[in-house]
Amino acid sequence: MEKRGELISKLQEVQEKFGFISESEIKRLSDELEIFPVQIYEVITFYTQFRLTPPGKHKILVCQGTACHVMGGKDLLEYLKSKFEINEGETTPDGKFSLERVACLGCCGMAPVVVVDEDFYGRMTIQKIDEILKKYD
Repeated sequence: MEKRGELISKLQEVQEKFGFISESEIKRLSDELEIFPVQIYEVITFYTQFRLTPPGKHKILVCQGTACHVMGGKDLLEYLKSKFEINEGETTPDGKFSLERVACLGCCGMAPVVVVDEDFYGRMTIQKIDEILKKYD
């Protein structure tokens, strides 16, 4: 039972190193911590911080906090899901973009806000997001 308590910190280490948690790492952790792989999957799928697929080259965060949601953040997220044909938490087939929903970015005065990699974009519209994403191609 002691080893099981190390699981989350071990998963965080793997994610930090590789950007996601692969099947081979789950198997390795299963052997190392003496727990079943299904128990590891339960933890990975419970916490949104963990990924089972490689992240895209560029990470897009769409704020869904109250101000952003009301000012069009929901529409931006839906537009990007449709544009890339992926859901939040997924990566485009070409590996270029990952799409994430975030609860709040703390930029309510700039709502709606989108972050691409480390760059913040406020008062975002669908028209603006298409122009901005061209910079990341």
